[in-house]
Amino acid sequence: MQNVVVKNIFDNFNEYLTKEQELRTEIRDIVRDIDQAAKEAAIALQIIHSSIADVPGACVTARKHFDTCRTGYGKLAELIPDGQYYRFNDHWHFLTQRIVFLIALTVYLEKGFLVSRETAAEVLGLCVEQKDGFHLDIEDYLMGVLQLASELSRYAVNSVTLGDYEKPLTISKFVADLNSGFRLLNLKNDSLRKRFDALKYDVKKIEEIVYDISLRGLRGETATTTEPAKPQ
Repeated sequence: MQNVVVKNIFDNFNEYLTKEQELRTEIRDIVRDIDQAAKEAAIALQIIHSSIADVPGACVTARKHFDTCRTGYGKLAELIPDGQYYRFNDHWHFLTQRIVFLIALTVYLEKGFLVSRETAAEVLGLCVEQKDGFHLDIEDYLMGVLQLASELSRYAVNSVTLGDYEKPLTISKFVADLNSGFRLLNLKNDSLRKRFDALKYDVKKIEEIVYDISLRGLRGETATTTEPAKPQ
């Protein structure tokens, strides 16, 4: 009798573990599709480092891939049981941060300002409040924004190479504003805090570019070609 009781208990455990494994497999399949779309968006946006004229087209392409990401998140929202978002979010946690970065970069390239958490969530079809279920976590949003700062520091360097001497000036002000904003936050000593600590190096790097432009008397000059500027 005792053996039957023990067997029944472990049969129930086995059924539970099997169902969870199947659920995680479904989640991984969906996340893989989202990840592929994010990679395609990232590839499209890399054109900003080699061409000025192709930036608008790259943004249009990236947004098409964001639509694919939105579809994927919709599938995840239907799949994840109510109240178990944080139990499974290790599957899409870092991916979401990267996609937020790509959305933020696209919006900056299009409009020149920082995308809000609400707008980023809307692009992906997500909620912003935890109580509403599948949502865009605030830390994932902030990490994505910090990744944007690093990419913009690289963009500033390559803009000079392409002969656009005004772009680093606008980037410098934007990233400085980001830095000021993050300094208002009471961040714990975790990955977000460590990533924020790296922001000051991005700010410094961009400031050095602006200083060099000013020193060489290039402010107010912008090349009309996408070819790299000749060495001065």
